[in-house]
Order: sequence, then C-alpha cells, then structure tokens
Amino acid sequence: MSDLKKYFLECSLYSTKHSTYFEVYEKLFTKFRNKKVTLVEVGVLNGGSLELWQKYLGNDAKIIGIDFNPSAKKFNKDNIDIFIGDQSSKKFWENFYDKVGNIDILIDDGGHENFMQAQTVVSSLDHINEDGVIIIEDTHSSYLKEFGNPSKYSFINYCYFIVENINMRFFKKNNEDKNLI
Repeated sequence: MSDLKKYFLECSLYSTKHSTYFEVYEKLFTKFRNKKVTLVEVGVLNGGSLELWQKYLGNDAKIIGIDFNPSAKKFNKDNIDIFIGDQSSKKFWENFYDKVGNIDILIDDGGHENFMQAQTVVSSLDHINEDGVIIIEDTHSSYLKEFGNPSKYSFINYCYFIVENINMRFFKKNNEDKNLI
C-alpha cells in the first residue's frame, strides 16, 4: 500500500478520493515531500484531504484550502490556512494570489461546474512555480447532465481547445518553415 493511501486511511477527518487517484498523486507529489512547498486545494468539505496532504507532504508544507462555505474556516490550524471565496471569480483569484504568491500544487476538487474549473485554471496558470502541477479532479462532470453537460462549453472541451491551440502553433510553424526552404 502506498504511503498516500495509508495516510488517507489514517485521517481523523472525513474525505473522499477516487481510488485511482492515489497512484497518480504519489508519482506527482513524491518530489515535494518534506520540502517547503505550498499546496492549495479548492473544496474543503470535511477537511480530510487537508489533513492528508499535511501528513503526506510533511511539516514544512504549507497547506491552503479554498471553499465557498464560511464554516470551512474551522479547519484553520498550524500550516493549514483556509480562504473563503468563489472559485469562479477572477477577482477572488487575483486577491488570493496577491496574498499568497506563487504555489507548487493546485488541486481543484471544488464546484465541478465547467466555468469554475476553467476559471481556476486560467487564474492560476501564471502562479504555479516551475515544476509545479495543476490537477482538476472529477472532470467526469463534463459528461453529467446535472453539471449542464454534455456541452460544447464543458471543461473537457475547454481542455481540448487549449491542446488544439498549443499543437496548432507547431503545425503552423512547421508549415511556415517548409515554405522557407
């Protein structure tokens, strides 16, 4: 059993994570263990994952939770700070990053609405330290009717659009280069 899964099972506070996440998170986060890193998780709920990240990353890690519900403030403690705000608000993110600066890890386990996930990514890209990661959990919501999907505006389609634009730059550049020969 991985360290991460072991810590998850030992947490005193409740949390839910898909079992397939543990192996991926372990690979992505191992390099951050016992280092001065900042992890931000959108979606605090019962505080369990904040406890998990603190145990897994170690006491040098700064853990920040973001939630829309003001009662999440009760999870504030040493090395864990809670910010209350709307993840779909550009202004919230501007104020947040003005206060905390750049971060190493962002996990979005918040509202799962298309515009929330997209705004979180757009607002955070320039604030992730080199070699940092952004993870959007529960992207399957892009296929669920209760989240207004399937839709051409789903978060998955947004990601597809970004990938298309990145790759089209190289296609266009390669074609331009061929014309120069």
